[in-house]
Amino acid sequence: VALLLGLPLGRYLSGVMSGSKSLYFESQLSMVETVLYRVIGVNPKDSMNVKHYVISFLLSNLILALLVFLIFSFQAYLPMNPNQAPNMSWDLALHTMISFLTNTNQQHYSGQAQLSYLSQITGIVGLQFVTPIMGLAIATATLRRLTSSPSSNKLKGSINEPKIENAGNYWVDLVRPAVRFFLPLCLVWTVLLIGQGVPATFEGGPVVKTLDLQAQNLEQKIPLGPVAPMVAIKQLGTNGGGWYGPNSAVPLENPTPFSNFLQTLALIIIPISIAFMIGPFTGRPKFALLVVGVMMTMSVMSTSLSLYSEAFSGHEKTAGLMEGKEQRFSIEASALWSALTTQTSNGSVNTMHDSMAPMSGMLSMLNMLVNSIWGGIGCGLQQFMVYLLMSVFLAGLMTGRTPELFGRKIESKEVALLGILVILQPIVLLVFTAIAFANPEISGISNPGFHGLSQVFYEYTSAFANNGSGFEGLGDATVWWNLSTSLVLLLGRFPALIIPLLVANNLANKRQSPEGEGVLKVESLTFALTLMSIVGILTLLQFMPVLVLGPIADHFSLTH
Repeated sequence: VALLLGLPLGRYLSGVMSGSKSLYFESQLSMVETVLYRVIGVNPKDSMNVKHYVISFLLSNLILALLVFLIFSFQAYLPMNPNQAPNMSWDLALHTMISFLTNTNQQHYSGQAQLSYLSQITGIVGLQFVTPIMGLAIATATLRRLTSSPSSNKLKGSINEPKIENAGNYWVDLVRPAVRFFLPLCLVWTVLLIGQGVPATFEGGPVVKTLDLQAQNLEQKIPLGPVAPMVAIKQLGTNGGGWYGPNSAVPLENPTPFSNFLQTLALIIIPISIAFMIGPFTGRPKFALLVVGVMMTMSVMSTSLSLYSEAFSGHEKTAGLMEGKEQRFSIEASALWSALTTQTSNGSVNTMHDSMAPMSGMLSMLNMLVNSIWGGIGCGLQQFMVYLLMSVFLAGLMTGRTPELFGRKIESKEVALLGILVILQPIVLLVFTAIAFANPEISGISNPGFHGLSQVFYEYTSAFANNGSGFEGLGDATVWWNLSTSLVLLLGRFPALIIPLLVANNLANKRQSPEGEGVLKVESLTFALTLMSIVGILTLLQFMPVLVLGPIADHFSLTH
């Protein structure tokens, strides 16, 4: 279903990002956009070079960060707080702000109890809506530069003037998909979820007498709120998180089999649409087929292994377990969700990953370490481009062919930038894991031995991949975890978005040569297999030791 919907949505999204008119109510949407441009104070006809594009991106993130941090820190004094949520501590407010600013939604607070409705709507849902569009904007600018024609890089005026670097307009790339794509799609999903019984109200929850404690005349407040809009964008925007602590395992957040289907579908529908968008947007349908084909192949392999590990491995200690799973959903539906939520940077759950079979947990880790099977909105494509460019360079060295992409040579400067991203991930994850595991008094590990190592490594992997899921049971609501994961969140988000754009800009400023017979063909089955092999080799070489000491050892300790 996601593929069937992704193809037309991708074509439509291509028109949205390129500015072509494709809707009957285009004029009404243009009026809304015009108002937003005036509020922001930008001219939508102006183009930016890459430097100005990146500065605008960073500036918008800084402004949002300050506003949201203040809302979280002073929510007790602000309106729309019927449940009387207290102010967040400075470290928890900082982590929550950075987590949602980076499109991660890693939650160290306990669900709805610690947030006011104002904080949920502005700080949580607001960032859930804006941050995926920011990722899409950066990825779109990367595609523009990567596939720019030679005429767009002509010298402007005299020979001493700089080249034109048309990366687009960052603010237009935010406003246009927000109004024409994300809002309509989220509205449809919200209405469908409300129809299934997901709450959408500003009233405080009802107070009821609990069934099991009625003899003691005890009461419990049922937390409600504008849940449906948050669930819609958290799934569609590859955000994750949840209104309630146990996330989409809670009946109020995910009440029926159809709501579970809608939320599972939403995990991948926009990342798939972006992959299909590449063809019409760049004018290279074969290149889009390469991206979709490689991502889909890796997705099917990962999902199949996860389903087998969780439900069909045949060992009574590692398969068919219902611990940590919602009884209303099958083991297969839980395993499917866990696979797709980590193949994207979503991180929402309808089952507790900490209770899954060790090999299922390892597959979730591998999905996040690769981080481009589908990936987050924009981020997944950026990470895919890193693997693609590295594969072109390495394959060119192995075959003796010129390492070129679209007629432009990949040289030492580009490889050095890509190498920063390749090295950054293992340095950050392994160093922080070692520090936390060597100091259990600050890390709050709830499981000894192999599974404890998996808990810690999963937390940092989830943060760096901007995923947000976790091995629950880890005592992560502490100053150490809030500050350490905040740094990991930032390191996993901004270099991974900006560096591929800089590489694409370097390539775009080079002379474009005809793609002759001596150039490696990237739009081929052979290169697709090479690309997947290099993804696997890089991941295993860097992280095999920690995987052996964690989930693999955990698996054998259960089965022997």
